[in-house]
Amino acid sequence: MQGSKNIALHLYAAALLADTPLVLVRAPDIVDTGVCAQILRHIGVGAMFDRNQFMVSPAETLRPVVPYELGRQIRTTAVLASAVLARAGQVTFPYPGGDAFCPRLIDRHLAAMRAAGAEVVSTPTELRVLSGRRGLRAFTVDVNTPYGPSLGATVTAVLLAARIPGASLITSPSIEPEVIETCRFLAVRGVAIHWDVEGLHVSGSDRIDGGTFAIVGDRIEAATVAMAVAATGGCVDLDGITLDHLPVGLITALAHAGIALAADGQTVRVQLVRALSGVEVATGPHPGFPTDSAPQLAALLTQAAGPSLIGEWVYPRRDTHVVPLRAFGAELTVTGSMIRLHGPRRLHAADVQAADIRAVAALLIAALAADGTSTIRGLHHLRRGYGHLLPNLARLGAEVTIEPEV
Repeated sequence: MQGSKNIALHLYAAALLADTPLVLVRAPDIVDTGVCAQILRHIGVGAMFDRNQFMVSPAETLRPVVPYELGRQIRTTAVLASAVLARAGQVTFPYPGGDAFCPRLIDRHLAAMRAAGAEVVSTPTELRVLSGRRGLRAFTVDVNTPYGPSLGATVTAVLLAARIPGASLITSPSIEPEVIETCRFLAVRGVAIHWDVEGLHVSGSDRIDGGTFAIVGDRIEAATVAMAVAATGGCVDLDGITLDHLPVGLITALAHAGIALAADGQTVRVQLVRALSGVEVATGPHPGFPTDSAPQLAALLTQAAGPSLIGEWVYPRRDTHVVPLRAFGAELTVTGSMIRLHGPRRLHAADVQAADIRAVAALLIAALAADGTSTIRGLHHLRRGYGHLLPNLARLGAEVTIEPEV
């Protein structure tokens, strides 16, 4: 398994805080990694990706602008901007891009910046943030949303606080692995961080050393491969991932569906132990069932006996995969944030268009389970999140041909 895509993107932002050279090992070989390297170089930092190593050399002065055409390609633009703000006292950046399966606001990110004493000026295309005469100050900010704590805003607040003198407090923080790993990265570099009933406490440091830091395995890629194998009745050993990296909600849902996960050191064995059966799942914060695995689960459950229900509670909705799954012959209905399925369905080949990263993964699973040869368009989305998923599926026996998209 590759290093975690979502964790890596937040660590690329954290790398901007380092005062000495830094190497992030096991960086995923994905499009978003290359985009982040380009952004860092534009800001003035030395950044290079080679053989799964993301290498950063700090600069004394930064160019505090995230280019529009690059910032619009990734979801973590505001997180990167917070690190630039912490170092340079100002930043201009576009509204984030990335997957657009629903509106994804950045109001909590901006609330953290304002709480730190910054002034935010917005235009229809970009935001300009200035620290003001007194500079940035220690702050308290709440990062909760109607759908639960904001992962990205928690990291934004942590990166700001890591460079501001004094003690800052982040209330209702996210406890997703992306937050945990960013905090671990900073803590081993001298930033005082601790959690208690109040929230997440961060005491800023005037120096953050670089060094080497390893990115943990990608839990979403592991879940995707596990579901692809289960949908076709197979068995697989996933290297470079441990059960500790997988959320309990995912392990439980797969077990209820008939899929066993067993640990063996840095390997997880995935095996279908009985006929797939329908399950009811609600996405939620870690350690619940991850929203980024919900589309793939829908594809898997087309092969499960009986009714299934997937409730989306992290975002207002997540159903861009539903219409193309129906093209394969799947039976799905959408009511608000709920997706209902009934199976098993014998899927047939289809020619479909994917709209985002995880939708592509879901359609790949459906194509593997379907009779005949399917065509999936929109593979550029897949390359943003999965470095070697198609070659890995081919190693497991899938017949995959990649053709240029027109």
